Amino acid sequence: MVDEIAHDLRAQVMKHNAKKRVILFVSLGLVAVLFLLSLMVGSSGLSFAESFLALFGNGTNAAVRIVQQIRLPEALAALIAGAGLALAGLMMQSTLKNPMASPSTLGVSNAAVFGANLSIIAFAGGFLETGNNPQDFALGANPFATSTIAFFFAAISTLLILGLCSVRGFASETVVLAGIALGTIWTAFTTLLQFFATDVGLSAAVIWTFGDLGRATFTTDWIMLAVVVASGVVFYVLQWRFNAIAADEDVASTLGVKVKLLRFVSMFLASLVTAVCVSYLGIIGFVGIICPHVMRRIVGSNHRFLIPGSMLCGSMLLLFSSLMSHVIGRGTALPVGAITAILGGPFFLYLIFARKGGRV
Repeated sequence: MVDEIAHDLRAQVMKHNAKKRVILFVSLGLVAVLFLLSLMVGSSGLSFAESFLALFGNGTNAAVRIVQQIRLPEALAALIAGAGLALAGLMMQSTLKNPMASPSTLGVSNAAVFGANLSIIAFAGGFLETGNNPQDFALGANPFATSTIAFFFAAISTLLILGLCSVRGFASETVVLAGIALGTIWTAFTTLLQFFATDVGLSAAVIWTFGDLGRATFTTDWIMLAVVVASGVVFYVLQWRFNAIAADEDVASTLGVKVKLLRFVSMFLASLVTAVCVSYLGIIGFVGIICPHVMRRIVGSNHRFLIPGSMLCGSMLLLFSSLMSHVIGRGTALPVGAITAILGGPFFLYLIFARKGGRV
């Protein structure tokens, strides 16, 4: 009798896992379709056929350059950054056991914005260098330097948070509150910088904060890919530990899980992924909050399926937002960060109020 019950349970688990694998394969197919559509749609007026041929080096020089040098890096950035931001959000929610946690929880985005403003306003187009001359600003601006400084301050913010929270044992409330406090401080510093900026420097700094996939290059894509893949592999190897923490931290400790160390490593890697994506592409919100919740409802809370599912969902959301930015813009690409907020805000409200008692 016991053997029959155990056999039935194993059969049910295998059936559920098979369904989850089907969902992941369908999600992968949708990502591939959206990726191809991103290469076909743009403001240049190229037809689908011309875009497809240009992808493989056929057609006019202008068409090949548009598809291979502009659209392809942008589509790759959406694919990689979407997966990375969703992964970062999932890891923060899982390790902190806080459904509201996201890449912005640690103030990483705010720190990156301050670093970018410092680079643009103080050293390229602002009060320390070029004054109010747009031509001088164009000569002095260095996008790579801006991203590097943005990443540097994002990393500092991450280390500050982790250092402060180690004093209080990494309680989830401590991490969230410390992140909010540091984020407010970085925002205050950014405001002071912008107050003294010239018109040119202020405009450039504000434009940088827009989530813009168009600034991506193959170099930045490779850097983001290396960080996202490496972090994803680490998280997937540790996936059973996240399942143990989700059940109960005391039980996880008895199973040999070093909860504090796991939380430290997870928060650091999640912040690293966020810092890299934000420093190159600007602020892209809601991906890290929405996608883990969506996939948790679809595939459940087993991180074996939840990790790849969240990454695929993030890629889908950002690729779809990129498509919408081109379609709605009609000749120009709108900031993709605004599109993700427009799509993600109402959907997140639905997630909150669709459950009884307003619990996510």
